Amino acid sequence: MANKKLRILYLAQMLTEQSDEEHPVTLPEMLEYLERCGISAERKSVYDDLELLRTFGMDIISVRGKSFGYYLGQRDFQLPELKLLIDVVQASPFLTQRKSMELIGKLEKLTSCPQAHLLRRQVYVMNRVRTNNERLYLTVDGINTAINLNRKISFRYFDWTAGGKKAFRRDGAPYLADPVALCVDRHYYLVAYDGDLGEYRHYRLDRMENLTVTDQPRSPLPGSFDLGSYVKTIFDMYNGPTVRVTLRFRRKLTNVITDRFGTDAHICEDGPDTFSLTEAVEVGPTFFGWLFQLGTDAEILGPESVRQDFAAYCRQVLARYEA
Repeated sequence: MANKKLRILYLAQMLTEQSDEEHPVTLPEMLEYLERCGISAERKSVYDDLELLRTFGMDIISVRGKSFGYYLGQRDFQLPELKLLIDVVQASPFLTQRKSMELIGKLEKLTSCPQAHLLRRQVYVMNRVRTNNERLYLTVDGINTAINLNRKISFRYFDWTAGGKKAFRRDGAPYLADPVALCVDRHYYLVAYDGDLGEYRHYRLDRMENLTVTDQPRSPLPGSFDLGSYVKTIFDMYNGPTVRVTLRFRRKLTNVITDRFGTDAHICEDGPDTFSLTEAVEVGPTFFGWLFQLGTDAEILGPESVRQDFAAYCRQVLARYEA
């Protein structure tokens, strides 16, 4: 009886790991595989086991031809989906190189070995800046736990020095924060709420250490918070005053502006080759830097105070290069 139970498990394992549409396994191969696993079996018993696995829900497909074979058809993830997930893992700067390869290795196990080989061929190491914080996974888990339990979190926060050392803010004293959400904007960020100031703060997860979920309940959070709407107002997670700004752009920037503000942005044509929109943004250096790269194809129409602040920013940059 024990061998029978093991036999069906080994058959399920073989079909999962070694078979796909282009690589069906034959009955003699199954018998040979079972023999290597220390289990003797007859053809009829293998046929019965395959029917049981089908009844259980495995999509075992028969192939008729010169060599009659079987393969596992429908899987939780198909090859194109796994390729997409691997691309996302490779492109994530908040994952260390080691963690990226570990995740890719686990994703490869979700398909057959022959197809995993194809996935491995598309894996390449991009020459991009990555985090070196191996504890980021634990930080993500701790923050999610705190949000689910409605608890405050405690952590230390640091900046990098020019010498590659950690310089902890507040002389290493811990921060106490009310976690609201996690979001990705090139890096992984925590959005936290400061009830005393009535505003949101952002912290990069790869620069957080010693995170602890406390027993203190979170302060009451604004009920109207919408992460999607909020993220559209900020640039590179920079905290600054939120201002409704009216901007004018040349028509050729339509795709750029749609990518930045979304397809639901209120774009209005205001000339033969221009359009304008009014959006709430967090005004500061990162917003000005984004606008600066658009050159003369973009213009702040108002408010006048933001227009003048941007002009001063441009003059300060130009002053660096004047003789």
